Amino acid sequence: MPGLLRGMARTAVVAGTATAVSNRVSRRQAQRWSQQGEYGYDEPAYDEPPPAPAPVAQAAPAVDPIQQLKDLAALKEQGVLTAEEFAVQKAKILNG
Repeated sequence: MPGLLRGMARTAVVAGTATAVSNRVSRRQAQRWSQQGEYGYDEPAYDEPPPAPAPVAQAAPAVDPIQQLKDLAALKEQGVLTAEEFAVQKAKILNG
């Protein structure tokens, strides 16, 4: 019989704790919702103007692959790029 009473007491404690936590969460949510307004989000004031639309990003101008290859060759002639680096960059331009 002591095991049965201990099990019942443990169940009562767990159920009571769960109920208390659930009630506290419900109260906290109700407070937040009442602060946010009827629809669950901050309602804008009617005297404020609407926010300006975001600027549209412009596409980058198309790059001419012939000009890129000429620039790359000039860098190689100046000694800025090695033959291996030139080959890698050339392949990127031609395949990309």
